[in-house]
Amino acid sequence: MSFEDVAAKRRSVREFSDERLSEKELLKILFAAQGITEPGTGHRSVPSAGATYPLEVYLVNADGVLHYDPSSNSLKEVVQGDLRADLSEAALGQSVVRNAPASVVITGFATRTTQKYGERGRRYVYMEAGHAAQNVLLQAVSLGLAGVPIGAFDDREVEGILGCGSGEKALYILPVGRPVQ
Repeated sequence: MSFEDVAAKRRSVREFSDERLSEKELLKILFAAQGITEPGTGHRSVPSAGATYPLEVYLVNADGVLHYDPSSNSLKEVVQGDLRADLSEAALGQSVVRNAPASVVITGFATRTTQKYGERGRRYVYMEAGHAAQNVLLQAVSLGLAGVPIGAFDDREVEGILGCGSGEKALYILPVGRPVQ
C-alpha cells in the first residue's frame, strides 16, 4: 500500500473486533513507534532530538503489560493479567481502551532530553511522542488494522498500571485492532 493510500485510509476508529492481534502484527506496530532502523548507530523509526530517545513503549493486552525492547524488537513481560479494564478506567472510562485487543502506551523520560537541551527538551519529548503515535496509526492501517489516539487519562493511574519508574511519564494511549466492518 502506498503512503498516500495509508494516509487516506487513516481514521480514528473506536470499535474493534475481539480478534487478537498476532505477535508479528504487534511487533510491526511497536517497531513503527521506536524500532531501531540502523543498528550501527541505533537510529530509530522516529526522529529524536539529539538522538536522546526519551520514549518507552508498552503494550497492554489480554496477556498483561509488556515493554517493547527496541534493541531486540521483542516484548518483555512487566505485569501478568488482563489490565485493559483498569487502563480504561484510568482513561476516564473510555470503552475503546477496554474493548480494543491491544493498546500501545507511550511514555517518556524528559530528563534524557533536558540533560542535553535544558527545559526546552520537554517540548522535544512531546514532539517525538507525536511522531511515534502517528507511525503507530499509519502502520496499523498498512496492516489492515486501525487505531485511535487517546490523550485523556489520569497520568498517575496509567503510570501505576505500567509500573513506571521515577521520572517516567505517560504521554499517549493508542488502542489498536481490527475495525468492525
